[in-house]
Amino acid sequence: MKKLITHIVFAVIMLNAIPVLAAGKLTEKEMAHAAKLRDAAKKSDLAYEILESLTTEVGPRMAGTPGDARAVAWAMDKFKTLKFDKVYKEPVTFTAWHRGTETAEILAPFPQPIMVTALGNSVGTGEEGIRGEIAHFNTFEDLQKAERGEVEGKIVFISYKMEKSRDGRTYGKAVISRSRGASEAGKKGAKAIIIRSIGTDHDRLPHTGNMNYLEGVPQIPAAAMSNPDADLMMNMLKRGSVEVGLTLTSRSGETYTSYNVIGEITGSKYPEEVVVIGGHLDSWDLGTGAVDDGAGVALTMAAAKLIADAGVRPKRTIRVILWGNEEQGLHGAKAYAAAHKDEMKQHITGAESDFGAGPIWSFDWTSSDENEPVVDQLATLLKPLGIKKGNPKSTSGPDLWPLRGLGMSTFSLRQDGTDYFDLHHTANDTLDKVNPKHLQQNLAAWAAFTFAVSSVEGNFGFGLTY
Repeated sequence: MKKLITHIVFAVIMLNAIPVLAAGKLTEKEMAHAAKLRDAAKKSDLAYEILESLTTEVGPRMAGTPGDARAVAWAMDKFKTLKFDKVYKEPVTFTAWHRGTETAEILAPFPQPIMVTALGNSVGTGEEGIRGEIAHFNTFEDLQKAERGEVEGKIVFISYKMEKSRDGRTYGKAVISRSRGASEAGKKGAKAIIIRSIGTDHDRLPHTGNMNYLEGVPQIPAAAMSNPDADLMMNMLKRGSVEVGLTLTSRSGETYTSYNVIGEITGSKYPEEVVVIGGHLDSWDLGTGAVDDGAGVALTMAAAKLIADAGVRPKRTIRVILWGNEEQGLHGAKAYAAAHKDEMKQHITGAESDFGAGPIWSFDWTSSDENEPVVDQLATLLKPLGIKKGNPKSTSGPDLWPLRGLGMSTFSLRQDGTDYFDLHHTANDTLDKVNPKHLQQNLAAWAAFTFAVSSVEGNFGFGLTY
């Protein structure tokens, strides 16, 4: 008997240690219900109504500002108004950054004002500002190759121009100038750096965005200029040297605590298991954050609400996380991962909406089985929306990267981002840029997808390596 008990205990231990992979498919009833959700969501204005509420009643909500606090209060109230089963918040602590004033002008050879904005986390120039000759480089790589004598005592200008793409693949080559340009210029003795905005528009509105300094490297002011002003700068450089004046009063401030705001729809069979969806609640301060990422907030809140009200509860809990301070370094995502790292086996999969409000055209996934049966069912459900099956290499949204690092499965509902970087991080990121019909198509996809992955038996694997 003792030997038999030992074998049983060992078997139980082994069963708990082995990941349970997705078994079978959604039932016919579940597929029919997912399709019903999809079709109802195509006619729903709920996501747009939530987005209108956020942009009107809160507006800009940069982390560490009064707008951030208003957004947290708005989100708690909105989840409760929508009658989510559980509503709570978890702390996210970081150092606040303040923009201050920002002005720039070409001093010579042809004096003209230019439109600039400080990059997030930039130090300031002081109230008196600075002036210096432009050291021009076409790309970040060209700056890397430059000798110190080409840069020292000057203001670096990187003119690389980002091109449009549906999937955002051109962003990486462009954004390196923003994220690493200041440190590269600083270690070579530059006074400051001004980059061409990381954007694809022709508006005279500069694009902000976060940057960071390498430890041990002199910290210099960093700004972005509008695309038309960057073109103007290039025209002047063809005529000879250019001198610029720059004033930024940006600075780092106090330690600040914001929150991830979370609403849950409780699962009917496995309530302890969660599917994570959401968007980031914070935005930059220049616009009202309608596209980045108010749309993601609204879509995922609305999808969960439609599922809750449709009469058939999914087996697992849907956890909608409105992430705090994504823009300045994924602070909310890192805080959540640290707080929940021992619960990852209960995190079945996740997806984030953080690429605007354009129509979804494809979906990707990751799991322990690249040919997960439910993926083909998802393809069937999403095909009427013009969405095709992608590949088993989901990158997910940025706020899920820390959870991916802990081995959680992820999905990507890939939006058309052709025009996304016209608005990204600018004063033009406002509600009027959102197409309500595109938002309905997104909502239909999110409702069907979320119900499906919350209802299928089994899971997508634990401890995945990306």
